[in-house]
Amino acid sequence: MDAQMKRGFLEICVLASLRGGDSYGYQIVKDVPNVLGLTESTLYPLLKRLEKADCLTAYSVEHNGRLRKYYRLTQEGARRIDEFLAEQADILSIYDFVKRGASQ
Repeated sequence: MDAQMKRGFLEICVLASLRGGDSYGYQIVKDVPNVLGLTESTLYPLLKRLEKADCLTAYSVEHNGRLRKYYRLTQEGARRIDEFLAEQADILSIYDFVKRGASQ
């Protein structure tokens, strides 16, 4: 998958993983589709960018004697998900075009 396309999908999938509730890094990596190849080393800079863009907030909670950082989806993050979903028909039309062109 093209790196730029993958980056866009990673962002939206990370946001979508928080739609069901707050979560922490390792769990987010497990929740995002494997095909995207998300690792913790790529996740944390992405979380920082999304936090800076007001798409999520972070807070810490003690877990087994250590602080665990949790992330929460914001209204801006939910809006980005909604925008992505609104573009679904456009994206599918591009895939349909490519399929038709390849079959001619």
